[in-house]
Amino acid sequence: MRIPRPDRPSLGALLIGLVALAGCGEGPAETRLADYQRGLAESLDLPPPERTAPDNIGDFPGPEARLFEIPETREGMLDVFALRGCHIANLVAERNNQLGKVAAPSQRWLYELALWRRLSGCWNTEVPQTLGDDHRARLERLTRLKTGQLPRASWNALFASEEWIDSFSRASSPLPPESLDEVDAQLPALAYLRETTLHQFDRDWVPDSATLEGHLKTLRDRPLTAELLRALMLAERRLTEGSDLLETALADDHCPAPAAGAFEASMPRSLTSWLDSLTQASRHWLTAIQRLLEAQKVAPRPAIERYRERWLSRETPGAPWPALQAARRHHQALRAELARRCR
Repeated sequence: MRIPRPDRPSLGALLIGLVALAGCGEGPAETRLADYQRGLAESLDLPPPERTAPDNIGDFPGPEARLFEIPETREGMLDVFALRGCHIANLVAERNNQLGKVAAPSQRWLYELALWRRLSGCWNTEVPQTLGDDHRARLERLTRLKTGQLPRASWNALFASEEWIDSFSRASSPLPPESLDEVDAQLPALAYLRETTLHQFDRDWVPDSATLEGHLKTLRDRPLTAELLRALMLAERRLTEGSDLLETALADDHCPAPAAGAFEASMPRSLTSWLDSLTQASRHWLTAIQRLLEAQKVAPRPAIERYRERWLSRETPGAPWPALQAARRHHQALRAELARRCR
C-alpha cells in the first residue's frame, strides 16, 4: 500500500509564509512607540492600551488614471525626408526601432524633448522658406503639436516610471528612526526632476541622460514616500491610543501613586526628539513632492490630485502629516493637564 506524499508547498506559498512571519516582529518605530505606551500605562497604574494596526496608505492611481493619453504622431518617410533640413529623420528612426519602442519613460521624454527642440528650432530658421506650402504647413503643424504634447510627455515620464511609482508602494513598512537621513539622500533626486520639468522649454538648459537615470536609481533604493507616510500614521495611532489612557485618568480623577513619582508634563525627550525629526524630515520630503507637482506645466490628473490631498498634503485635515501634528498637540495638552491636576 502506497502512502501518498504530502503536496510540496509552492514557491508562492513559501513567500507568503515568509512575509507573514516577517510581519510578526515589531519594527524599530513600533517598538519605540510601544515602549512609550507601556511606560505611560505603568506611570498611571492603568493597563496598557490595546494596540491596533494603522490602516495602510491608499493605492497609487493606476496607469489609466494617472497618465495622459498622447496619440502617436504618424508621418510618411517621404514627408519626414522633405523636412531633412530640420535633422529629425535620425530621431524618428531611433524612436521607431525596437529599442525605442521599449525605452524607459525617462528616455522617451528625452526623445520628445529632442524632437521638439529640433522642430521648434528649425521653424525659427530660414528652412521653412525653402519648403513648399504643404511641407511648410506640416512643419508648423508638427511644431505646434509637439509643443503642446511636451508637458504631457514630461508628466508621463515621471508618473510612468517604476522608480516613482515604487516610492508609493503599499508593500512597505514604517521608516525606522535610524533611517531618517535617507530623506537627505533622496531629496536631490526630487530637486533634479523638478529642474528638468522647469527647464524643458529652456534651450540654454542641457539635459543629461546619465544624471537623470542616476537620480531615478536613487529613488529606487527604497519606497521612501510610503515609509514616511507609514511612520507618520503609526505614530499618530499610538499617540491617540496613549491619549485615551490620559483621558481615562482625567475622567476618573486618577493620579499616579506617590511611589511612582511626579507625573511629567512632557513626553520623554528621546521620543520627542524622534517625533520632531520625523516631522521635519517628512515635511521636507512632502514639500519637495509638492514643488515637483507644482512645476508641471499641465494640470494634474484628477486621480493624482485626490491622492495628493488625501496622503501628501501638509494642510488637509486627516492626511498623515497634519494628523500626527494634531495628535501630538492633543496628547501634550492632556499630559500637561494631568500633571497640573496631580501636583
